[in-house]
Amino acid sequence: MRYVELRRHTDNDGDRLSEQGIADAEAIGRTGLHPPYALFVSTGAERANEMLRILRRAAGQEDAQIITGTALRSAVEDRWREAAKAAGKGASLEEMRAVDPDLVEHESRLLGAALQGIVEALPDEGRALIVGHSPTNEAAVCGLTGQVIAPLGKGEGILIVEDARRYEVRPL
Repeated sequence: MRYVELRRHTDNDGDRLSEQGIADAEAIGRTGLHPPYALFVSTGAERANEMLRILRRAAGQEDAQIITGTALRSAVEDRWREAAKAAGKGASLEEMRAVDPDLVEHESRLLGAALQGIVEALPDEGRALIVGHSPTNEAAVCGLTGQVIAPLGKGEGILIVEDARRYEVRPL
């Protein structure tokens, strides 16, 4: 079995965590982690990198490498923003699919394959901690598992458990 903790970054101000976002990430680090981690992964956005550094320090794994700029970051972020705006604040992946079905289908396949690559890079019983964004986190989960999850709030996450290429999504 292999495990992936997939989280959305905490509150931000532009591409940096806000003071509240830093405090919230530190709180998650005190109570919400399940180390040790074989991999720490970020989309490469500074707000995700910053949160991951806070969590890595809280896990006591400051020397562990962070993999950034992975394929979990969409190359069409502006198109996601347009779909989200058209679907309405806090829209689900299904609501965005109604606005731009090609975007959701194509990106879910790409992001799901990237997430699968991270899972497959883990050793048996290994665990990864990933910090990303909404709705691309949700699209990656859909592409990997076929399951549509509710939009993740800032700092929220899910656990993906892989067992012989079967995937289960659990709350963290």
